[in-house]
Amino acid sequence: MIRGSCLCGTVRFEISGALDRASHCHCSMCRKAHGAAFGSYAGVPKAALRWTAGEASISRYASSGDVTRTFCSVCGSRLEYLHRAQPDRIAIALGVLDDDPGVRPELHLFVADRAPWYDLADGLPRFAGDA
Repeated sequence: MIRGSCLCGTVRFEISGALDRASHCHCSMCRKAHGAAFGSYAGVPKAALRWTAGEASISRYASSGDVTRTFCSVCGSRLEYLHRAQPDRIAIALGVLDDDPGVRPELHLFVADRAPWYDLADGLPRFAGDA
């Protein structure tokens, strides 16, 4: 079981099973949504996530025609990245996990859009767009 929560603790959840495809996304939307050089996510089947508190405080934002991002409406912590093409899967923001997710980011996505002030120096594979 992997637990997670937002900054203020209003939203809490548990994930059963393993996460996969951990990555750092450098697209401008992830950078702006996270207020950071990139957003770090890992995939999980939607059925593996269970909200344990604060589900009513989760807000949704359609950042594009295919993508919805969720966040805590109290503190603003980013929670999920939901893609219309994969309705049974979510990408969970790694920064809100309270436990070791058991995976490590394995690649950088959308590096063509990366923040010019951030130097990629970790040796992970890089993709100009999606992989």
